[in-house]
Amino acid sequence: MTTLKYIAHYSEQIKTQAGLLITSGRLGNYLEKKYPDLHEIQSDKTLYHYVIGLKNQYMRKGNPIYQVSYNSKLKVLKNALGVHTYQSRVQGSKLKSHNSITVASLFKEAPPEFLRMIAVHELSHLKEKEHNKAFYQLCCHMEPDYHQLELDTRLWLHWREQQLTHF
Repeated sequence: MTTLKYIAHYSEQIKTQAGLLITSGRLGNYLEKKYPDLHEIQSDKTLYHYVIGLKNQYMRKGNPIYQVSYNSKLKVLKNALGVHTYQSRVQGSKLKSHNSITVASLFKEAPPEFLRMIAVHELSHLKEKEHNKAFYQLCCHMEPDYHQLELDTRLWLHWREQQLTHF
């Protein structure tokens, strides 16, 4: 059976169901039927406006974001679909934070739901640094289907990798 590295931490039941989809060759059909569209957010500028729009809708009082960009060097192999970075700087008598979000460039080719899931995930790190209960509650507040989208994104990554190795 194929190694399911993107969903290795999921329950045996989910891994078994995913394994059956993969070995029967139906994973691609499942994903294409459930997520038929691709998004049009192709530039760093449009990605920035997209993420800021989500932030303004759900986290108005959160720290400002200074940069949002795609990065072709961001490796999914390190389990990083996106990265949230922040720096604290002393400016006079105030402590200023500088937040930025980077999304793996491969998500330019993803369904809009997957890009939203990643944006929500990284935005949640503005408030909650750790992957704890409060973090996932915030993710689900911004995207009620967060957990299903995360699983389907991981399955899409597996399917995409499988497609690339067959050429």
